[in-house]
Amino acid sequence: MNFYAARQPILDREKTLVGYELLFRDGLANVFPQINGDEATSKLIEGSQFTFGLEELTDNKPAYINFTLETLSKGYATMMGTDEIVVEILETVQPGKRLLALVQDLKEQGYTIALDDYKHQNVWRHFFPFIDIIKIDYLETSEQEIQEVVAAIKGFDNIKLLAEKVETYEQYQHALDLGFSYFQGFFFSKPEMVQSKALPPSELTLAELLYETSTSEMDLEKVTKVFERDVNLSYKLLRYSNSAMFKRRAEVSTIKQALVVLGAKEIKKFLSLLFTAQLSSDKPAELMRLSLTRARFAEVLAEQHQNAGDPGRAFLTGMMSLLDAILDQDMAAVVERLPLANDIKAALRDNEGVLAGYITLVKYYEHAQWQQANATVEEMKLDANKVPDAYHEAIHWANEQMQAIM
Repeated sequence: MNFYAARQPILDREKTLVGYELLFRDGLANVFPQINGDEATSKLIEGSQFTFGLEELTDNKPAYINFTLETLSKGYATMMGTDEIVVEILETVQPGKRLLALVQDLKEQGYTIALDDYKHQNVWRHFFPFIDIIKIDYLETSEQEIQEVVAAIKGFDNIKLLAEKVETYEQYQHALDLGFSYFQGFFFSKPEMVQSKALPPSELTLAELLYETSTSEMDLEKVTKVFERDVNLSYKLLRYSNSAMFKRRAEVSTIKQALVVLGAKEIKKFLSLLFTAQLSSDKPAELMRLSLTRARFAEVLAEQHQNAGDPGRAFLTGMMSLLDAILDQDMAAVVERLPLANDIKAALRDNEGVLAGYITLVKYYEHAQWQQANATVEEMKLDANKVPDAYHEAIHWANEQMQAIM
């Protein structure tokens, strides 16, 4: 049986990743409202514990998991460590003595507790001494209602507010002003403003190398000479080739040796990774992680997909798919200035071609839009049984890469 789960990042006021909310589905075509809440929580815990490690899904950050009254009563939350999860009490759970006793017990054990999709009622004040986070649907809650919650928790310094469904930087800034401490959504992947960001010489060199390595026959001598002219690039290449990921018996000591040992496939990955990392250095690290996940997901799909072409191009397309957010520019303006292959440009700029289909599919996964994902899988004639594994493998790979480059 496949295990389907998506994750949504949660960032603090400095846009630093503090955790992920895990969103369970029991299949690509089965949307959450059709699933019993108790069953969804049970399967999510089972899958994250026994099918796909929780630490792999969250890169050792806390997982925000929804709990019903029934699953809390059965002690499912205590199956995971206090540093592994944030216990989210679903909005459908009514406040009462039974719930209060469970919350007090979890708090005494050291668990972090959140109220999900909070709508203020005075009865919840009995719970406030034990609550750490109150989650508010930013899009569905008026500013007046938010101010009411702010007033209600005054004096309870233990409680922080989390804004859900924050999708733009304008919303993020507004939520900041309202006093929110945490933010859930993909606002970090939206451009902050329309502006021009020039590429420094080192990044232009990387862009040229990306183009050189995107050809079917890479000119090793030419690529070697480019690296040898840039001390910073050479250092990073040697460090990468000597990293624990490759489990090499002997250390690599020359530029050419490093390039030969890595091979064309890994070189392409390294260059696109480095290019994106340098461009996004002043952005939230989660933006880089998302780029890596998209890149590996697209690559795996291309490897499995008949007549998909070079998986390296799919990888590069995934990696470049967030350049508009990284550079704070329209994607059309971005691709115009980069020496990318025409099919990659068509995918990024015009959403055309097979490569664009891979990016569309991973976006649906990121937002847990399973019905749309299922339609895309069918349209592209992908193996529906392998796609979830490809996504999970991409998350794992992205986590490893982040550890290597950070």
